[in-house]
Amino acid sequence: MTRRDRGRVGLPWLLGTLVLVGALVAAVAFGWTTGRLNPLVCGGACGPEAVATPAGLTLDTVPERTAPDPVVTRRPDPDAVRAAVGGLLDDPDLGGRVGVSVSALDGTSLLDRDASATFVPASTTKLLTAYAALSRLDPTARFSTSTVLDGERVVLVGGGDPYLASTRPGRPTRVDRADLRTLAGRTAEALRSAGRTSVRIGYDAGLFTGPAVNPTWESSYVADQVVTPVSALWADQGERDGVRSTTPAQDATARFAVYLRDAGIRVRGDATRADPGSSAQPLAVVRSATVAQVVDAMLVRSDNEAAEVLLRHVGIAAGGAGSVADGTRAVVATLRENDVPVPGLRLRDGSGLSRANRIAPATLAGVLRAASARAATAPLLADLPVGGFTGTLANRFGTDSAGRGLVRAKTGTLTGVHSLAGYVTDRDGTPLVFAVMTDDTEDVNPFVTQAAIDDVAAALAGCSCGG
Repeated sequence: MTRRDRGRVGLPWLLGTLVLVGALVAAVAFGWTTGRLNPLVCGGACGPEAVATPAGLTLDTVPERTAPDPVVTRRPDPDAVRAAVGGLLDDPDLGGRVGVSVSALDGTSLLDRDASATFVPASTTKLLTAYAALSRLDPTARFSTSTVLDGERVVLVGGGDPYLASTRPGRPTRVDRADLRTLAGRTAEALRSAGRTSVRIGYDAGLFTGPAVNPTWESSYVADQVVTPVSALWADQGERDGVRSTTPAQDATARFAVYLRDAGIRVRGDATRADPGSSAQPLAVVRSATVAQVVDAMLVRSDNEAAEVLLRHVGIAAGGAGSVADGTRAVVATLRENDVPVPGLRLRDGSGLSRANRIAPATLAGVLRAASARAATAPLLADLPVGGFTGTLANRFGTDSAGRGLVRAKTGTLTGVHSLAGYVTDRDGTPLVFAVMTDDTEDVNPFVTQAAIDDVAAALAGCSCGG
């Protein structure tokens, strides 16, 4: 074979290469559209910011309104809505009790089936917590974790950062994370500047009050590793090596002490609870993600711990203490102040883990409409998981569903309980707010009930409901 021959590309090799490249492109396209590339692209389920917003989903840009300007000019037709979903609501897979509310953004009722009856809401409770947090707290505010020097003792002071980490994550995460190792390094530097190389250590988690474990939760939740006792001071939400701590403040402080030693400070004795006086000297501080970022992560992940921490901050912002009771009172007051309908509302926590909660579909739909009306709360709608793409909806609304990419909603699931509340744009680009709730499905396969609820939302997406 001549040099010239060796430089040629044989036709079979060329054809094989083209086929291989074509298959690779097809595989990437399939992985992208189905979301199976999410772990590579986003390091997990992609957030709403990674999804091209379908036409009509522009509620995150709703400005503050002082006049009753309609958000959309097309008025939905109640008859078209009922025709689209009416038959689906009689599906026995939805169980014995079903409540539904579908409305326009201006509050016009389009479909009401037991919308004022109350149901166990599960995690759709987080919609109320998120709305109250964005209403009562500055969305740009951050929670501080700090250290102070009180005599011979360094005190680690918890500021209620739900996403405080032990160490800085190795790669970017959805939510900014302050970390204990960084705080220890800054504290060590401040101590050396003050001429100290040896200290005792304590912790102050007194920002939150009341029981750390909600008395209305199932008694097994902590033992079964469902949830961490709520604390104003923890690291990694009290988890280490997949195990949840029952004493998160003490464990976070013990970890901090290790990092302080690594930074060259001698730590004498064990960590103890402390109440630093007014004469304590500030040493160092790290700050959390913004409230807006925390709300986003909480909704997309349906994060129980973050919801319970936010609830306590809401209580404090409303003038109460950092207890669950103060938080729930503040949430209810926020809803009433903003004319959200609250028929029969009973709120016992911020996450929806409590089966003692009772919320009506009209309340869930109402809080979504109220969120769309103000710039401070409108991001709540953009934070909702996208059907088929993100968060708790990443594996729902498959490629053949009319709701894929058009449904943005918060899920709620407990044994025998399923709910879905959010908004959808129909085929005409008309936004529809909806809530579907059922809490009597113990005898039905949960995935079957989940699919039946998704069918209702998908039917709204496939409907030409605009008048």
